[in-house]
Amino acid sequence: MMIFFWVMVILVSLSMAAFIYRLIIGPSVPDRVVALDSLGVALIAMIGLISILSDTSFFLDIILLLAILAFIGTVSFSKFLEKGEIIQRDNDLS
Repeated sequence: MMIFFWVMVILVSLSMAAFIYRLIIGPSVPDRVVALDSLGVALIAMIGLISILSDTSFFLDIILLLAILAFIGTVSFSKFLEKGEIIQRDNDLS
């Protein structure tokens, strides 16, 4: 069973390398945003696999924190690409 987890670590590492390549070379900004989000998911998977291999639950808090940050980052990038600004301020106080 441990061999399966080590094979998964290798496969997730290869996918992370492909995501980093797409993040750097990506032909458009939305491709880079998707690559960054996929890199976050792969990082969460890698930490989960390391947690299983080391037989500890210490890393589960880190996984939760990374998932929240990845979600907020993806939503922020998407809103910026769509509207050009992240936080809309209404200066009309009347």
